[in-house]
Amino acid sequence: MPALLALRSMGAMTLVPLLLTLAFQAPPAVELVETMPVETTLEHADIPDAHVVWLEMIAGARTSIDLAHFYASNQPGSRLEPIVAALESAAQRGVKVRFLAEEKFVKTYPETLERLARTQGLEVRRCDVAKALGGVLHAKSMVVDGREVFVGSQNFDWRALEHIVELGLRIRAPQSVRAFAAIFECDWQVAGGVALTEALAPVRALPVPVDELDGVRIETRCSPLLGIPGEPWWDLPELVERIDGAQRTLRLQMLTYRMVGRDKEYFAELETALRRAAARGVAVRMLVADWGKRRGIVEGLQSLEPLENIEVRFVTIHAHSSGHIPF
Repeated sequence: MPALLALRSMGAMTLVPLLLTLAFQAPPAVELVETMPVETTLEHADIPDAHVVWLEMIAGARTSIDLAHFYASNQPGSRLEPIVAALESAAQRGVKVRFLAEEKFVKTYPETLERLARTQGLEVRRCDVAKALGGVLHAKSMVVDGREVFVGSQNFDWRALEHIVELGLRIRAPQSVRAFAAIFECDWQVAGGVALTEALAPVRALPVPVDELDGVRIETRCSPLLGIPGEPWWDLPELVERIDGAQRTLRLQMLTYRMVGRDKEYFAELETALRRAAARGVAVRMLVADWGKRRGIVEGLQSLEPLENIEVRFVTIHAHSSGHIPF
């Protein structure tokens, strides 16, 4: 972010152009965004908060806002309420707003989606991913005007903006934004009844999204393989390659660590890459939410405990003064 410089020795005629240059400096191609639980001291003053960034992006929208989320859960007076209201206002001023949500969670959290759907100019669709290719729509993204995108761990949930440690990225890189817009359009078409193969056809020829801006290389990857333009877009091989390329340290932070699925099948690719890293002397440190202590989940971490060079620590956020916050 540009800094405001105070130069005592400069005259007014010189200072004004300097301030104008700083004021109109192009925003960064990639900006880290966070959410830290209220009533904690974890927040970083130099990292913007997600609820502020979301409002800024929605307020700046001129033509379109496309949101893909696992579910939507609002609460009056929460940080999410102004964001819901901002989406309604955007639609009312002529911005085309589309909200895509996972079918499986609609019955659990119907109210916010129903409210949005009542707004003229705002369309809500439910995507049955299990029917189309298996699994769920676990995306958390927002594309604005085809010029910027937010992607992160934040669900469209008031708790995710107030009580949970979350990280995200605001991206202003054309290839990456184009990739998110293309994937959203594909999922939107599937939610509207178009066959997956037909919905994917227009994007199969797109190159792997890579931007090089501000001295930063940005590569966009996604999952699952069946629902993306092609294998070069797939994130799993990229993750394994990054782990295998580590020479000294690996730092991982996650909600849970689980390599055995509900089908009891062992998912080997990521864990074996971590084991290879530890075996060649890489210091692997893992931060896992205390959700990971539950039976049926903790066993995966316990299997790593005897290994040299792997250290696991659990993160516990103290209860809010209002009582227990689900999730």
